[in-house]
Amino acid sequence: MTIILILLAFVFGTIIGSFLNVIIYRFHTGVSVGGRSRCLSCGMKLSSRDLIPLASFIFSRARCRSCKSHLSWQYPFIELAAGVLTALVAWKFLPLGLSSSWGEIVRALFYLVILYLFILISAYDLRHKIIPNLFVYLFVVLAFTVRFMTTGSLSLDFLAGLFFFLGFAAVWYFSGGRWMGLGDAKLAAGIGFLLGLRAGLDALVLAFMIGGAVSLILLFLGKTSFTLKSEVPFAPFLILGALIEFFVRIPLLILS
Repeated sequence: MTIILILLAFVFGTIIGSFLNVIIYRFHTGVSVGGRSRCLSCGMKLSSRDLIPLASFIFSRARCRSCKSHLSWQYPFIELAAGVLTALVAWKFLPLGLSSSWGEIVRALFYLVILYLFILISAYDLRHKIIPNLFVYLFVVLAFTVRFMTTGSLSLDFLAGLFFFLGFAAVWYFSGGRWMGLGDAKLAAGIGFLLGLRAGLDALVLAFMIGGAVSLILLFLGKTSFTLKSEVPFAPFLILGALIEFFVRIPLLILS
């Protein structure tokens, strides 16, 4: 794949990321996703020049043109994340670019939707400490579909999703929801279907390692709002571990 096509994939991803921001802010608020975007502080309708992914945030110096209120860093971060992930999928799964086979293109499209759902789930869990069922159920269905497209027959990789769900659900049940949310169990099921048993287990190990490291850093820095009893959204760590295994594949367990 040429550099130009990868750059085009990145630009396309940032545009999708802009739309993902709209979904994140409007989901379950009663506001239509298709409505005109406005400043969250003053309500000014945003023009086309305010909606250019990444560039508008930079040139406006992270402020609204009307009320000069600060804009959230979530906007460029989501757009950048979507752009990078789109470019990575194009590079990894479409080596011949648009000349790739229809099967490769369809599989890449499935992966893109899954990764966009990862962004939605992570951002929503960070903001509201909850994983919307709509997002996670779509992910599970798509991950199972891609697993069937890739494998074509029943195997342990199909059972990985069920194993992971039961393990996380058991922790949720016996802890009364204090250690783990049921949404995390559903997310783990999708990760099992997406990555299979071996890579899926490595992704879970990575998630716990990264989550533990981040928690220790926050405690060490003495953040007054963070204690050992603080509720930490775990979905972003699960997704980060899954992304690392999805693109790089780092074997951590003897099983790998």
